[in-house]
Amino acid sequence: MQSNQIFVTAEGYKALVDELEALRTTGREQIAEKIKEARSFGDLSENAEYDEAMNEQAIMEAKIARLEEELKNAQILDEKDIRTDKIGVGSQVKVFDKTYNEELEFQIIGKAQADPDAGRVSDESPVGRALLDHKAGDVVEVDTPAGIVVLEILEISAGQ
Repeated sequence: MQSNQIFVTAEGYKALVDELEALRTTGREQIAEKIKEARSFGDLSENAEYDEAMNEQAIMEAKIARLEEELKNAQILDEKDIRTDKIGVGSQVKVFDKTYNEELEFQIIGKAQADPDAGRVSDESPVGRALLDHKAGDVVEVDTPAGIVVLEILEISAGQ
C-alpha cells in the first residue's frame, strides 16, 4: 500500500471529482475576471485588488493540485470488502468512551472525507489510528490533543 494512498467512498470520490471540475471551470473563470478587473485599475505595483486576485489564484491552483493528487491516490472503498471482525478503513464503529462516560458512533474513513461533526473520523487521526485492527470488546487508550481517552469497542459494522 502506498503511504499517500487515501480511502474514499464512491460518494466521496464523486464529490472530489465534482469539486475539482468546479474549480477548473467556474473557479478559474471567476479568478480570471477578478484579475482582469483589477488590471483595469491601473498601476499593478500599487494595486491591492490585483495582489489579492493573484493570491486567490495561487490558493485555488494549489487546491486543484491537491485534489488531483488525492484523486490519483484514491482507493474507493467497496462496502462488501469492509470487514466487521476488526476495525479498518470504512468500518462503522460504536464505542463507549470511559473517560467521558458516553457512547459514540462514527465511521473510520480516509482523510479526504473526514468530518468529525458528521461522524466521519480520519484513519490518520489519533482516534482512527488507535482503533485500526482492534476488535469488539477491546479497550483502547487514545492519546489525543486533549489527553488520554479510554474507548471500549462495542460494535463494528460495515460503513453506512
